Amino acid sequence: MADKRDYYEVLGVDKNADDASIKKAYRTLAKKYHPDMNPGDDEAEYKFKEANEAYGVLSDPQKKAQYDQFGHSAFDPSAGGSGSGFGGGGFGDFTDLGDIFGSFFGGGFGGSSRTRNTSVRGEDILVRLTISFEEAVFGTKNDITYNRVEKCSDCGGSGAQKGTHAETCSACGGTGQRRVIQRLGGMQFQTTATCDVCGGIGKIIKTPCSKCRGSGYVRNSKKIAVNIPAGINNGERVALRGLGSEGKGVGGAGDLIIAVTVRPHNVFRREGFDIYCEVPISITEATLGAEIFVPTLEGSVKYVIPEGTQTGTSFTLRQKGIPYINSTNRRGDLIFTVTVEIPRSLNEKQKQHMRDFALSCGENNYIKRSSFFKKIFDKK
Repeated sequence: MADKRDYYEVLGVDKNADDASIKKAYRTLAKKYHPDMNPGDDEAEYKFKEANEAYGVLSDPQKKAQYDQFGHSAFDPSAGGSGSGFGGGGFGDFTDLGDIFGSFFGGGFGGSSRTRNTSVRGEDILVRLTISFEEAVFGTKNDITYNRVEKCSDCGGSGAQKGTHAETCSACGGTGQRRVIQRLGGMQFQTTATCDVCGGIGKIIKTPCSKCRGSGYVRNSKKIAVNIPAGINNGERVALRGLGSEGKGVGGAGDLIIAVTVRPHNVFRREGFDIYCEVPISITEATLGAEIFVPTLEGSVKYVIPEGTQTGTSFTLRQKGIPYINSTNRRGDLIFTVTVEIPRSLNEKQKQHMRDFALSCGENNYIKRSSFFKKIFDKK
């Protein structure tokens, strides 16, 4: 037994510590090293068992007195002791341990006599909203109508008819749980089960409310104005805290989730906070350069393209894209690509002008064309 740590040292308490201090120290260690909190951690598992062993002795006045007098040898089978320890004969009645674990993990391990916690957070509600491209860019305010579960206004959520009240369940004494005691290998285990009479509520409603039929809750239609922030993208969501269905007991209300769908634009395409578009220009504008009009989200702006602009060339207008969410002055860019439109249905006079123009240019004005054919002929 020489390798065992002192039980007081394990719990981190003084030898003169009272029951409340011992229990508080154990609760802290049990929560810290519980296997559910430390999956796969062998050291945490060992310290959890070590704390269990120490608390099983120091929480029992008789065992504590034996330990204070004889130390670990008081529970060493080879020394004629009572045989406690990790692999020994148990800690006796596990009722107090169950009470502790119930406070951590929701009950079911031991025999807590506390009323069952029936508090449940309300459900989240999902509403889908479709907006235009411009509304997504600049933000918008929309009216949303949805159905929300709320406490019944007639019974105040009790479920009992107005003027009456729910009665304490006689089967479980209002705890919502019933105790089951089992013995195994000289140890006594006390577990709990949901009361089958009241369904775990702890109350019996003899005269249900006519409006909510005893549930305590009704579904009502709500209409609210929702602000959609500027810069929101297709598929993103807006969460409105506490506007979902009401919870039970002290459980808070759920959230209202707005799932946003943005209709595509007939000119612009969005990528992140930048927007893209194509601007057609004529052969003359591409050849000689020109001042053209470029569409933006706030209207058209003038932009000068240089002479000799090739089709597929892109230009950037800074700060003309999508506003960053929750930013007053930061925006993406607008990138537009020019496409040179080839004229169609020319009359004979126009065609002749084109031939004359091509002849006057020769090959020197077509660098890319000359380079292309030079590469081909150089390989032969």
